[in-house]
This record gives sequence, C-alpha cells and structure tokens, in this order.
Amino acid sequence: MNANNCTKDANEAVASIAYAFSELIAIYPITPSSPMAEWCDQWSSAGVKNLLGVVPEVVEMQSEGGAIGAVHGTLQSGLLTTTFTASQGLLLMIPNLYKIAGELLPFCMHVTARALSNHALSIFGDHSDVMGIRQTGMALLASESVQAAHDLAALAHTTTLEAKIPFVHFFDGFRTSHEINTYQPLSAEVLNQLLDKKALQAFRKLGITPDAPTIRGTAQNPDVYFQGREKSNSLYQQLPDILEAKMRHFEKLTGRSYHPFNYVGHPQAERVFVAMCSGTETLQQTIEYIGQHQGDKVGLINVHLYRPFSLNYFLKALPVSAKEVIVLDKTKESGSMAEPLCLDIQSALQAAYQQGQLP
Repeated sequence: MNANNCTKDANEAVASIAYAFSELIAIYPITPSSPMAEWCDQWSSAGVKNLLGVVPEVVEMQSEGGAIGAVHGTLQSGLLTTTFTASQGLLLMIPNLYKIAGELLPFCMHVTARALSNHALSIFGDHSDVMGIRQTGMALLASESVQAAHDLAALAHTTTLEAKIPFVHFFDGFRTSHEINTYQPLSAEVLNQLLDKKALQAFRKLGITPDAPTIRGTAQNPDVYFQGREKSNSLYQQLPDILEAKMRHFEKLTGRSYHPFNYVGHPQAERVFVAMCSGTETLQQTIEYIGQHQGDKVGLINVHLYRPFSLNYFLKALPVSAKEVIVLDKTKESGSMAEPLCLDIQSALQAAYQQGQLP
C-alpha cells in the first residue's frame, strides 16, 4: 500500500477538494450529501487554510434555493464558490443553474445522486435528480468510485475556470458517497499544477465592482436573445477537448487515466455496455471474468462527461467491431421513448451512421 494512501468515504474525499478550491461555501444539508457540508464547516471553524491560502467562509442558508442564490451572487463578485446537494434539493436550484450557466460563471458543485420523491420517498441512489437538470447548460461529470470522485472533483474545479462552463460533479448517493475505501489523495503540489492561475485571474477581473460598473441581467428582445444563446455554442463544443487535455495533464502528474468516455473490455468487443457511476465497477469485474473464463467479446464504456455529450469522444471509445450496444440508465422518464442516456446513445449512433463514421 502506498504510504500516502488514506481510507475515507467519497463525501470526505470530495469535500477536501471543494474546500481546497473555494472561498465561500453556501450549504443547506440534505441526505446523502450532508457530510460534505459538515466536513467543510468543521474545517472552516478550525481555521484550516486551503490551497488559495484562505479559510473559506461557510454559510448555512434557509433552503437549497438560498444556498444556490448565495452561490450565484458570490460568483458574480469574482469569488470561487461551491455547494452540495441531492434529490429535491437539486431541483430547487434549477432557476439559478440556468442563470449561472447562461452567464458563463466558472463554478463546480457536487451532487450525491439520489432518487426523487414520486409515489413514495426514497433516499437511495439513482440519477433522476441529475437527469432533471441536463438541459440547464451545466456540464455533468460522473464518478464511479471514491478515487474517481476525488480525482474528478479536482478536474471539474480546475477545468471550469478554463472552459467558462459551470460543472455539476455527481456520484451515486450512499453506494459511493458513503463507501469507505482506500484512495490516494491529491497533494497540494498536484492541485496547484492543475490550477490555471491566468484563468483564475481572468475570472476575478469579471467580478462586479464599483470601479468598473457593468450592466448585467438585462431584458432582451428575441433577435438579440437568440444570438446570445447561440454565441455560447462554441464554448460547449470546446469543453470536451479542454477536459481531455486536463485529464492528460492529470495522468502525467498521478498516473491515473481518465477520459470523457473510458473503455474497458475486449479490444474487438461485439457487445458493448454503456453506463455511468458505481454500476460500472460491477460491470467491469463481470466483463473481465467473462472474458477470462467464457471467451465472450464484451466491453464497457464508462461515461464520465455526460454533458456536453461528445460524439467524437464516444466514437473513439466505441470498438469498431461492436454489433450490439446495451445502455443501462439509472432513472425513469415517464412518457419518453426511452431513458435519457439511451436516447443520447441512439442519437450519437444515428449521427455517426449518417456521417459515414460507422462501418
């Protein structure tokens, strides 16, 4: 075992990264994300300085709406901010998520994906809460394990400054958030190398100040509003490449490899599964067993970057030998032709076929 390894759950592993990159942390605890807020509150109360050399201010608001409102206002002031939530709490944040994404404010929040209350309440993990925000404009980054949650939290906090697209980093509630496992924590030296200081300064310069007054939150007619919305397309198109470059840099620093879509399994797989988060670990072990003992050609695409969805990186991960693609969603979308991830994969394969990118 590496001497630097430690044994903690994903909530604490992610909270340590969020604390390192934040100047204000607005919280309203909700199961199963509450420990992240509690850890940050504890460290702040103890006067622990973070990577930026400051003690983050932790503010508990009256609701999830208040927490994301505080985040939005603080981001407008040019301060690095984060929050944590899950389930119905995430849905209460939707109006501000549209604003934060539309205003291109660098930001990363962390979500322990949890079922929404429908016919009954459930506190256990599926992706119905995260899928409910997929059209807000937030980038969605998924983690499957304690180590991945720790690593991808750092990648999200640093990539958002360069890409100018805010991130929702999510991992399965309880199954991952409360899983106690051994992982290798990122050192302050590695985190500093991941942080683009010029991008951070550019973000700070955009903060509201009486010395440089600007107009924000205007009302626009359709002709101008339409152009403003379309103008952001290029940023979403560039984000997968920016994240991939950051992941390559991360691999050089740590030896751990991540991509927008990670493939494992037989190099000439004929049957390929597509999934996100904790279920991919079970799938990977099963596929390895089947390959060794039964000789079946099976593979798995582990989706990390779900939004914006990159056709290019998906096709890079998909073996050209694939004959069947099996998509495993962890949500129920009543009235839809299929669940969200399945629809995205179908659209990707259709687009690739029309463009002549499939054999």
